[in-house]
Amino acid sequence: MLQVLLKLQKGRFQFTWLNRDGKLISIRSRGGVSLSSRTSLFEILKVSFQLGLTSFGGPVAHLGYFHEEYVKRRKWIDERSYADLVALCQFLPGPASSQVGMGIGYMRGGVIGAILAWLGFTLPSAVGLALFAYLCQGLDVGSTGWIHGLKLAAVAIVAQAVWGMGKNLIPDRSRATIAILTCMTMLLFNSALIQIALIAAAGILGSWLYKNAAGSSGNAHVLLAAPPSKHKELAICCLLAFFGLLILLPLLRSIYPSQWVAIFDSFYRSGSLVFGGGHVMLPLLEKEVVPSGWMSQEQFLAGYGATQAIPGPLSTFASYLGFVIHGWGGAAVATVAIFLPAFLLVMGAIPFWEMLRKQPQVRGALLGINASVVGILLAALYDPVWVSAVRTPGDFGLALALFGALIYWKLAPWIVVVAAAAGGMLLTLI
Repeated sequence: MLQVLLKLQKGRFQFTWLNRDGKLISIRSRGGVSLSSRTSLFEILKVSFQLGLTSFGGPVAHLGYFHEEYVKRRKWIDERSYADLVALCQFLPGPASSQVGMGIGYMRGGVIGAILAWLGFTLPSAVGLALFAYLCQGLDVGSTGWIHGLKLAAVAIVAQAVWGMGKNLIPDRSRATIAILTCMTMLLFNSALIQIALIAAAGILGSWLYKNAAGSSGNAHVLLAAPPSKHKELAICCLLAFFGLLILLPLLRSIYPSQWVAIFDSFYRSGSLVFGGGHVMLPLLEKEVVPSGWMSQEQFLAGYGATQAIPGPLSTFASYLGFVIHGWGGAAVATVAIFLPAFLLVMGAIPFWEMLRKQPQVRGALLGINASVVGILLAALYDPVWVSAVRTPGDFGLALALFGALIYWKLAPWIVVVAAAAGGMLLTLI
């Protein structure tokens, strides 16, 4: 990857690149504007907004869209740099595709560029889901056929996620055992605290079981190399903010009983613990919004089903939930809160990624955590997803057909969701 060095000399900026062959390339610019490494903030927002409108298919598909647009078409980042950034974001908790977009925005336009890249990619689906919640106001979601179909779509989609993640993340007996024990524990003692404890325990066990996990090669390169002190200072501030909010928000919530604080705390905490993709949010968010009485389980699952039919990040499910809780203001607060941990972590981790990725214990811990995440998602597939949606043989048949359409026919999720809504309406007529 290109290493960028920045010097200020008599009002001019000098950018120096070290290419893959070790050769130095320099380009100077007047007035503080880079001729090659910077992109206009409007361009960052425009491109990310276009991706937010067209990126169907979930996080893995999003990364493919990003590669086509940012690497091949616009050449904002090279292949090797993109692969490193994806590896970093897969390592961190949070929505990986959104974090990759933030990282590219950061490298092209600084912190403001990262914010605009997130905003553009997130805004279409966030507004769409908030509008869906608005249109569903006053509906009896427990008896509306098409909404029941969305709940059955959620069964198929979560089952698909468990299927795919299981094949990739639990390939051996040790990790399969971690996943099964996690699932059993969650079914017996279902609480947010137990879930956090299981993830932590799996990380510790993974760091021991896989202490010799292969790290990166010694000639790996740095995503952002200049100016090192500036990037590290920003990174430390972001990491302190991440952990500070994670600790202080629950304390503030207990002292100051405001619904706004409660919403921000619930969604921030959920966003901080999302390992393994957006589907893992399901059990985390369900524990936050259903037992508290903010919404019914039927409303929750209907929104989750609708989330699969739109482009953009799955984490914008928070926009739907926030609207149900407290209207447009709730949607805005919930959306910012669930993505804020991802933003702080990617900003905080980029300068330290080379050091972390070479530690076998860190990689081993991640292997254990990912296995535990599969178990948590499997438990969520049963309760609340299955027990709330599948009540009759017809429900089971439709859910099975939707699952087959996803796994074997490889239909796009939005097509499956539309079919589920139509199937749900037909079931009410039988």
